[in-house]
Amino acid sequence: MGAYILFGVVTSSAAGVFGTAFLQESGVWPHPARWSPFVPVAVALLAALALSMSPAKRGPRVLLTVEIATLALILLVSTVVLVRLISGDAPDGHRFTLRISQVEPGTDWSALFLGTVFGFLSFAGFEAAATLGEEATEPRRDIPRAILGTAIFGGLYFVYVTAVEVMGFGADGAGLRTFAASPSLLGDLGRSYLGVWAGNAITLGTTVSAFGCCLASVVGASRVMYALFRDGLGDRGPGRVSAIGTPGASATLVAGAMGLVILVCATVFAAQPMDTFVWSGTMGTLILLVAYALTTVGGIWLIFVRRVMPVAAWEVVIPLGALAILGYTLFRSVVPYPAAGAARWFPVVAGA
Repeated sequence: MGAYILFGVVTSSAAGVFGTAFLQESGVWPHPARWSPFVPVAVALLAALALSMSPAKRGPRVLLTVEIATLALILLVSTVVLVRLISGDAPDGHRFTLRISQVEPGTDWSALFLGTVFGFLSFAGFEAAATLGEEATEPRRDIPRAILGTAIFGGLYFVYVTAVEVMGFGADGAGLRTFAASPSLLGDLGRSYLGVWAGNAITLGTTVSAFGCCLASVVGASRVMYALFRDGLGDRGPGRVSAIGTPGASATLVAGAMGLVILVCATVFAAQPMDTFVWSGTMGTLILLVAYALTTVGGIWLIFVRRVMPVAAWEVVIPLGALAILGYTLFRSVVPYPAAGAARWFPVVAGA
């Protein structure tokens, strides 16, 4: 629940950053003030609260349509960028390179773990479908499919798009500095490689996508809070559902907690949404790692010790293979790479 609350802060902050960038780039708000990103942040939280209190199917249907359109546009732009990189027709002389997956000499551990936070944030939420287990028609069939499908698609999608983004800006120092300073990575690439319309469309779509992730975080946290209170204190307070069968009290508390974190960061620490994004993302990732570790230990206990959850032998190969790749990647992040060859870049790509 803590991880989902912090990820709600992360994604609403992202909606504020992308939303402000869209308003600025489209000329609607050409000179936004320093406080401007907090306006779309507040809109995202209030809209997520309203949709999380409505029947479960209503909000996701609208968001799914927008998400599919946005994903299609992002993949289209990424493919165009990749083709121009390979053909040598990219702006500023950028070209296709595998250097993007090489850890630069002198990179310290703080930078490495900050990149790891981004990686976990990209995948975080694949398990969120489980929070709707009591509302799904066929939970034992649909939820495992949703979790596995999200993990597979998310893995392929984020590795591909992130690699193209880095190459599109340039894998050298100047390109990475531009990459880090960009308020909308694919939006800027769309404007450079396709045209202004593509950049604005992607920035708007990314704003809606960030809002969708915020909604998922509110829904997930509110369902977990509802279950905890219901099982512990009974059918009252946050453990009570509304007349339409949604945990409205829990959703209100969750959205309020997200808003409180953002308010404290903005007033006490004078943080902008991007700062709040990084801080909350790091804390949420650490909490999620603890949850994943405990879940893994529990799974091992139930499957191999108690033997109450029979699992086909071939299914064990996947996590063992992933652990082997992870261990080798961490080893190669410390031990120097060979001078040249595929071994120089393969471990990081495989680890990603």
